[in-house]
Amino acid sequence: MSERSTAPGSPTRWATDTGPEHSQWYVDRFRQLAAEGADLAGEARLVDALVPPRSRILDAGCGTGRVGAELAARGHTVVGVDADPVLVEAARADHPGPRWLVADLATLDLATAGEPEPFDAAVLAGNVMTFVAAGTEVAVLRQVAAHVRPDGVIAIGFGTDRGYPLADFDAHVAAAGLRRDHRFATWDLRPWHDDADFAVSVLRRPA
Repeated sequence: MSERSTAPGSPTRWATDTGPEHSQWYVDRFRQLAAEGADLAGEARLVDALVPPRSRILDAGCGTGRVGAELAARGHTVVGVDADPVLVEAARADHPGPRWLVADLATLDLATAGEPEPFDAAVLAGNVMTFVAAGTEVAVLRQVAAHVRPDGVIAIGFGTDRGYPLADFDAHVAAAGLRRDHRFATWDLRPWHDDADFAVSVLRRPA
């Protein structure tokens, strides 16, 4: 496992590894894709299949809100959090309904924000785990898991070529007290294979 020693509270790699205009570019990109009718709901379809109707779902690293918004449209109660206020503001503007909050996943404490009720599931889409501050991966997984009820699920997807080896991720999952139930190569459940360029892991918080 590679050395990752940054403490929780450090700037995310989203902030340190991208330019000052990147967040607005990201907002504009997904608004354009939505306007063109692109399918932006793949992650939400998978999460919807993992939970009962009218579940409570945490969109962790929600970005512009596209995943959480689709889950809300499917009848779920959604709270989305992201460390980037530009993205959260876009989510609030484009997708009213869910609650969108600015928060660092490594120190996440939604009870203090008026959300003490546990979630049935959490989703980390859009390469979230590759953008958290280096060294906070276990803290992020632990804090997200702490907001999920026992036996709840956490779905996480990221590119396998983005500097975060799957062996490290699996070790961090174990260190956070989670177990992996499934792994797929895409959000539409194509079978996992070792040379896949994307990994979707379905984790569970033990009862």
